[in-house]
Amino acid sequence: MALALTACSSWSPGTQNTEAMAEPPAAAAVNPMALWWQRFNDPLLSTLVSAALQANTSVRSAQAALQQARAVRDLNSAGLLPTVFATGSAQRSRSDAVDASNSWQVGLDASWELDVFGGKRNTLNAAEADAQALQATLGDVLVSVAAEVALAYVQLRGLQAQLMISGNNLKSQQETLQITDWRAQAGLTTSLEVEQARTASEQTSALLPVLQASIAKTSHSLAVLTGQTPQALQLQLKEPLAIPQVAESLALDIPAETLRQRPDVRAAELRVQAALERVSAADAARYPAFSIGGSVGLNALTLGALGSGTGLVSALLGSVSVPLFDGGAAKSQVLAQEAALEQARAGYQSVVLNGLKDVEDALVALSGDRERLTHLQSAAVAAGNADLLAQYRYRSGLIDFQTVLQTQRTLLVTQDSVASATADVSADHVRLYKALGGGWN
Repeated sequence: MALALTACSSWSPGTQNTEAMAEPPAAAAVNPMALWWQRFNDPLLSTLVSAALQANTSVRSAQAALQQARAVRDLNSAGLLPTVFATGSAQRSRSDAVDASNSWQVGLDASWELDVFGGKRNTLNAAEADAQALQATLGDVLVSVAAEVALAYVQLRGLQAQLMISGNNLKSQQETLQITDWRAQAGLTTSLEVEQARTASEQTSALLPVLQASIAKTSHSLAVLTGQTPQALQLQLKEPLAIPQVAESLALDIPAETLRQRPDVRAAELRVQAALERVSAADAARYPAFSIGGSVGLNALTLGALGSGTGLVSALLGSVSVPLFDGGAAKSQVLAQEAALEQARAGYQSVVLNGLKDVEDALVALSGDRERLTHLQSAAVAAGNADLLAQYRYRSGLIDFQTVLQTQRTLLVTQDSVASATADVSADHVRLYKALGGGWN
């Protein structure tokens, strides 16, 4: 009977077609975007990303969730197998009319609930899909953490570049202030021009503490992302370095399969598969359940007699339970799981659409910022030339001081914009790598 019922266990009622949605992607040999942060050719950036991927608190939390899901999967897998228990007991009894007597018993108890209609198998498949979804979620966390570290690092280097630009312009303005003061003492200009020069110098000086505070905050963020205290990276990041740039340009012809490598897309896909398996498991619960059990043991009056083989006791039990009336609970459970399946499908569609949007937004931003940077670099060169010419002409008395102030302001603004745009281009590359799956495989 057991063999006959087991032969039927491959049939599962209500199984639906998962179509291409639940089909796992073909294994890629090597993802060309793996370790994408190394393309910036910045060893410190690579070190920070590697540290964050190991010690970040969000990563550790996602790893623990994955371990829990795998344990649940193993628990459901064990439910498909028979359970066997070893038992033993010792008893001493007496009454007024009968002398005291001993009773010793050892044995094995076994039970097995046959998965005739595939309910347990569907539950196991759902748990396996949940575990794989959490593995993909862990990948999503890794991608996000790597991108956050890279963006914070690019922002830090951009702020340091802006601080250096402001410091250089401040020196130039202080020199202009000194020259203006000398000219005023010589009677060649008025105190009005001196105060205007001092105003410009003080305004630039006011930018320095703001930039220094932003640099410190960004350094704190990087330290926390790598699982350290806020002050841990202060010495490492103190020395200003160039804003990291990608060595080679990315090809804009991106295959559609690339989007499917996004871990959030894969996780949503697996949640659909898990929901589908739960629908089948809920449907299987509406059918009869079969189980077999038995026990074998030895019973003797003395402990030594247990080894003689006498007193063998055995039992075998087969049972079936058929749901006759449950007030519609089983049907409602199926409807609930079908609704959950529809939610998972809608979530999958939303993740895919947002993934497409992320890629398009990143490409548009990268293209626009590259063009903006080109124009700003040309403007910065022209502003530098204009500032030099204005300084020479002012010292010669050919132009008024207002022209000098204007050229200095223009130079500061354009140089600051170049540093900001350079950081934006690097950040756009980071966001594009993240939108394309961030190297997750």
